[in-house]
Amino acid sequence: GETYALVGESGSGKSTIAKILVGLMTPTAGDVIIDGQRLTVGGSGPDARALRRRLQMVFQSPYASLNPRWKVGSLIGEPLKAFGLIDGKKEQERRVHALLEMVGLAARDADRYPHEFSGGQRQRICIARVLASEPEIIVCDEPTSALDVSVQAQVLNLLRDLQSDLGLSYLFITHDLAVVRQIAHRAGVLYLGQLVEEQPIEKLFTSPQHPYTQMLLDAAP
Repeated sequence: GETYALVGESGSGKSTIAKILVGLMTPTAGDVIIDGQRLTVGGSGPDARALRRRLQMVFQSPYASLNPRWKVGSLIGEPLKAFGLIDGKKEQERRVHALLEMVGLAARDADRYPHEFSGGQRQRICIARVLASEPEIIVCDEPTSALDVSVQAQVLNLLRDLQSDLGLSYLFITHDLAVVRQIAHRAGVLYLGQLVEEQPIEKLFTSPQHPYTQMLLDAAP
């Protein structure tokens, strides 16, 4: 039910960690462990599928992460089919409509294509698709960096509301310290692929211990 922010400059390893967590990349060393279960890349079987369903990802670009040939209803409904969460076409449609409304869109938007939406609306669609899997942990890989500032705030508020309502845990990857302060409970600072500092969010901002963290804070507007 909390948000852990992973902060660092470009090339520090933030997105690589995110891809390893959700199984898109194989680590050269170390493990991803959730509740004592080891997550393996390409793992199969009911246990592996159940574990993967609990861990989902919102990608940085809402333009690249939605198939332009599919209608929104099909995009959001695909996880329902893949994980066998809801049987019957009518029930799936009802769930898709409920998910759209949950993220601030309308049920009728299910019949439209991604190109008919703004960037902020597309990211809401991506969030609805992630929620379709009924996850417990969501990896957010700079989900607001491609959006205008005012739209960023709307998406961040949506993520916080969903966390409060659904008890979600977030790993929030970003280089934007203003976003970190707004959404995170704890933060870790990456520097050249190493975790150099980890603190509760208020303490990180008031008494940073590592020189790199201090430099990040000094450079922030």
